[in-house]
Amino acid sequence: MSNAETTRSARKAPKTWSQLSAAGVRRKPSEYEVVTHNLIYHMDKSPTPFELAASAPLNAWYLRYREGSTFRVDDWNGFRDPHRLTYHSYVSQQNQREIHLDAIVDRFEAGGDRPPLSADWVAVLERVYLTSRYSSHVLQMAAMYLAQLSPSSYVANCAEFQAGDEMRRIQRSAYRAKSLSLQFGEQLADTQATRRIWEDDEAWQPLRKVLEELLIAYDLGEAFAALNLVVKPLHDAFFINVLGVVAQAEDDEELALMLDDFRLDSDRNNDWSKALVAYAVSQRPENRDVLAGWVEKWRPQTEAAIEAASAMLADRWPADRGDMGELVAETYEALLSDCGLLPTQAV
Repeated sequence: MSNAETTRSARKAPKTWSQLSAAGVRRKPSEYEVVTHNLIYHMDKSPTPFELAASAPLNAWYLRYREGSTFRVDDWNGFRDPHRLTYHSYVSQQNQREIHLDAIVDRFEAGGDRPPLSADWVAVLERVYLTSRYSSHVLQMAAMYLAQLSPSSYVANCAEFQAGDEMRRIQRSAYRAKSLSLQFGEQLADTQATRRIWEDDEAWQPLRKVLEELLIAYDLGEAFAALNLVVKPLHDAFFINVLGVVAQAEDDEELALMLDDFRLDSDRNNDWSKALVAYAVSQRPENRDVLAGWVEKWRPQTEAAIEAASAMLADRWPADRGDMGELVAETYEALLSDCGLLPTQAV
């Protein structure tokens, strides 16, 4: 074979993407992998993550709380989001969901034959639902910190999209506050009035304490476990599932339908959390005990906080729906079971 023929043959030889071939993978990458793979260049970079002095606070932070975390695997780039979301697909998907929510809002704001909301139920909405934009904002900030500290772009994207989900809830709550204020009083759209509930209402204070402590869970593993395996699942079990049942019972179909939509986001976030636990444990079995330890640390105080918050809806809970606390507990236990993190599942 001539040199020219050899060259042509080499050009025709199938090649894989260099980013994946470096990891020993010989196949065509998916669109999801092309726009996600190995975008975090500073993980496990020697001698320091960033091109700054070794003593620079930024390097010290990442070396201590990310590379120094006991929650680790050899290759974080092996993790995949079960939903394979990219920025484009996430925005497209959520745009359709927002169109759906806009249609719900337009339907109810048009009036018609829907029953009017009672003034005492609006007072409950002010205390519980409208004030929950503060707790959702903490969850959003915690998700962004997790994204910032993530060891791979596959993990970072999941956390960033989770933060985007929280912003949807915050924006919708703010809009509902304004809408209700037009009929039931300007104080419903007064941020300072809502802030006083958040800061002073006794039923909120245990959860507020947990959420503010969540913001100083700096270790990568603890930040993930505290947020996605304890605080957010229990928060959503109450502020989505329980509140949705009560809203339906109070003939507030608008809120019930909106919470049904937000549950899809919550379920998707649970999906990637379960997948990350499964991947981390498959790569390093010790990670199960590492995560279980943080769950054990954060679970009691968070459950107590949700129980305290439950008092705000206790007299509104439909008697035919069983025990409110059991709904929260069953929802949360199902997540831990799927993660293999129940104490009875210890190997």
